[in-house]
Amino acid sequence: MQDRALTSEMRYQRYADYLDQLKQQTRYRAFKSIEHQGPMIRCDEKSSNASALLLNLSSNDYLGINQQTQFQEQFFDEYPVASHYLSSSSSRLLTGNFEEHQRLETALSKAFGRSSLLFNSGYHMNVGLLPALTDARSLIISDELIHASIIDGIRLSKAQRQRYLHQNLIELQRLVEVAQQRCDIDQIFIVTESIFSMDGDVTDLQALVALKHAHDKVILYVDDAHGIGVYGKVGLGCAEAQNCLLDIDILLGTFGKALASQGGYVICSSMLRDYLINTVRPLIFSTALPPLNLAWTCFIFEQIQSMDQQRQHLADLSQRIISAIHAKQRQCPSQSHIVPIIYGENTLAVSKAQHMQQQGFYVLPIRPPTVAIGSARVRICLNANLRWDDLEPLVELI
Repeated sequence: MQDRALTSEMRYQRYADYLDQLKQQTRYRAFKSIEHQGPMIRCDEKSSNASALLLNLSSNDYLGINQQTQFQEQFFDEYPVASHYLSSSSSRLLTGNFEEHQRLETALSKAFGRSSLLFNSGYHMNVGLLPALTDARSLIISDELIHASIIDGIRLSKAQRQRYLHQNLIELQRLVEVAQQRCDIDQIFIVTESIFSMDGDVTDLQALVALKHAHDKVILYVDDAHGIGVYGKVGLGCAEAQNCLLDIDILLGTFGKALASQGGYVICSSMLRDYLINTVRPLIFSTALPPLNLAWTCFIFEQIQSMDQQRQHLADLSQRIISAIHAKQRQCPSQSHIVPIIYGENTLAVSKAQHMQQQGFYVLPIRPPTVAIGSARVRICLNANLRWDDLEPLVELI
């Protein structure tokens, strides 16, 4: 038995060595036990003040909806749990296509002006859409800082692939112009995000639309996960704010951030929607989202369209703290509610985050491989429930 146990330990030694390496590099991750109390949390993390409630500045709840019980109370008054299934029990192509799916897609299509299709998550969409839409005669040209889910979708595809320097439209245009002349390429997919989750900078979608219109092989694919709910007069995201909703061929968004729910959506033509239903493997082979979850999403989607005051407050708050960080001579590339303070070294970012936690602010260090080596940072995620008085003490800790 002892020999067998020794053999088993040797078999897994490479994994143990990898974990030790992560710990030595200050890159080790572990789940935390977190207690939520509205805008505050209590966390068992050793680096935080475990006995105190900390202001949560690490959540994607950008409009603060998940912190406010009145939305939940109103929803359950209007949509009793007893009237909704808690599981779809099947994929939508079998028996899992409920009225709630169709109601939410109808609401999305009415708002965005084109067909919509639901997915279980943003990750499901990105790993499924790109392999379905491309083949060996397709070229994907993507921003170098796209989300891991998009990277995985590109890897799963058979497409040729190139990257352009982050937000470098001059390089992107050069790559597109060369690809447009290649006889072995039928389609050129420009793939990007509207707001980048680590830098918080905003993409010039109008410039990408112009580039697309100038080249007949180009298809524009934009993930607006961090823009939906936060940008636009009625919260339809960066494409609405930049007046190009109908010009982006494949527009993605998520319900798991500003909309305080779960799942994702793609906005596209009706023909492409039919094609995706027949080709996207994560859609075909996954149990659909529960009807109760979809009813909640539909309810919240209606609410966010009238939350322009909250959007404006969040924008003002974002610009104020970005200016304060610049005044401290710290690097911050953000143009949005995602506000990184770049410290460079892992140990410095970790120590800064720990100090901020000890002073009552729950922020986290972001280190490689999530970001590039030498760009470790503390990332602040703002929400519309915050006031400047809440954040002013944090500025002193930067």
